[in-house]
Amino acid sequence: MNNAPIFKANRESTIRMKLLIKRLSDAQMTCVLTNGWTVSVTLAHLAFWDQRVQHVIEMAKKEGRVIRTEIDEQLNDIIEPFLRAIPVREAANLALGGAERLDQQLEACSPEMIDQLEKESPRWVDRSLHRNAHLDDIEVFLTS
Repeated sequence: MNNAPIFKANRESTIRMKLLIKRLSDAQMTCVLTNGWTVSVTLAHLAFWDQRVQHVIEMAKKEGRVIRTEIDEQLNDIIEPFLRAIPVREAANLALGGAERLDQQLEACSPEMIDQLEKESPRWVDRSLHRNAHLDDIEVFLTS
């Protein structure tokens, strides 16, 4: 399978995030979006989920296969108070740094590893789906 389009989409979503973060003031980072999260919580959320995929890849390399760790969407509500405690610029740095590291890590994976990851969850490989959905929310909110 040719993963180049997915890797390109991931890199483009990371660049989009970087450009958006550069435009955001600290005050804008504390704006509450329609889902109840602030912009910085949304960025920290992206950092957390990118870190999760990095962890899955690291464990797969050790074990020789992808092991699905059970984490559900309720975790978002559980970790929200912790994400709110992260200073806004640190949340942005975590999101951007995590995205950049994960993009590189995914591109270094073997085709077999990518196939295994995609079988477990296509969003583990195509991170642009998750990132762009939240970046869309931020941009729509800021332009309204």
